[in-house]
Amino acid sequence: MKLISSIVSLICFGVLSSQEPSTDKQIWSLQDCIDYALENNITVKDAKLDGALAEVDYEKIRAQRLPNLFGSASQNLSNGNSIDPITSDYVSSQIASTNLGMSTSVTLFQGNQLNNQVKQGKLVLDQNSLYIQEALNNVTLSVVESYLQALYNKEAILVQENILKNSEEEEKQAKARLDAGSIAMQDYTDAQSQTANNRYNLITAKNNYNLRIVELKQLLQLNPNQTIQLVDIDENIEVLIPVLDKMEVYERALQNLPEVDAGKLNITISEKDLDIAKGGYLPTLSLTGSLGSGYTSIDYTNFVDQLDVNFNQRIGLSLSLPIFNRKQTKAQVKNAEINIDKAKLQLKTIENEVYQKVENGWQNLNSAQEQLAAAEVAQTAAEESYRLAQKRYDLGALSTADLIVSQNLYTNTQENYLQAKYLSILYYQLMEFYQGNEIKL
Repeated sequence: MKLISSIVSLICFGVLSSQEPSTDKQIWSLQDCIDYALENNITVKDAKLDGALAEVDYEKIRAQRLPNLFGSASQNLSNGNSIDPITSDYVSSQIASTNLGMSTSVTLFQGNQLNNQVKQGKLVLDQNSLYIQEALNNVTLSVVESYLQALYNKEAILVQENILKNSEEEEKQAKARLDAGSIAMQDYTDAQSQTANNRYNLITAKNNYNLRIVELKQLLQLNPNQTIQLVDIDENIEVLIPVLDKMEVYERALQNLPEVDAGKLNITISEKDLDIAKGGYLPTLSLTGSLGSGYTSIDYTNFVDQLDVNFNQRIGLSLSLPIFNRKQTKAQVKNAEINIDKAKLQLKTIENEVYQKVENGWQNLNSAQEQLAAAEVAQTAAEESYRLAQKRYDLGALSTADLIVSQNLYTNTQENYLQAKYLSILYYQLMEFYQGNEIKL
């Protein structure tokens, strides 16, 4: 069976290396798989690292409001006619001078740009938290889909094993009848061919199951060599589900899915960009201060005394008025306004994608439900038909070819029922997830 992976935009995951984490645990429930994947999946870890980077950037932006502090020291040697850097006297001799100092500055006002940058940084930090939640959601849905695919393939193995067992018995009967001369060679070879074909189908079913297990282990970031066993779903789970209100699911999805909130925050972040850009029209006021001292070789006072005598302090205000900066600020404001419109369009796109997911999931759920009801009837009828065909075959009233037709029909109805069953479970859990409900199997 091919479960439709396009029901959600799922993130692709990297192939495991032999050094991936492993655990001694062998029996895994769906919840075990989800919990482990949320802790160890590479995509989730990467999203968390992006969140950590956003936090670092936020702290860096906040620190822009603090004053800076620099220390300086220089040693100079000059010869000939020059001005002493300490005394400012004009001298004509060799001078050795030392300068020591500290300086600081702080921006008092910059068109309110610093405050807006801090607010924007906090919004970006919150947005990254939503991106982390989106990654967690995607991994959860991927695990649910992979887990159900594996369980489907596991049940398909049981179906093929039962069919193969029946085929082998029928082949034995055909051989006995051939030896007794009651059937032609073609009837016996038909039975042989059917047994071989069913054995092939069983091998294929086992291979499909193993592939699903590999995919699941990749999602969990488990060592490829680790053996895991899946817990079957509750046999009493309700698979015939009441019809859900599509628009109600959609409205709840808009309220619960983090990508929608992230899209809304993106608009607010763009609006802060506009406020920051407009701050470029306003003046900038800065406070500066410095401490300094120095030593010169032309003064015969000792080094320590000169540092004491030459010690100086300065404080000042600096005002910068933007008059004309080649329309740079105007262009930044215009770009910010355009980005706001783009962010609004992106939000609309996200909402449309959410609706498409809900619509596809809802349609697929209803289709799977109808298929399930039809498949259940077909399976019951085909099972009875196959049972009667086996009795007629035992009595010699039915050819091997006709028995094979009945057997294949029964096998197909079993597979159709399993497919509809697991599709119903998958799409229903998807609808529940969109509404903010917990996934339970």
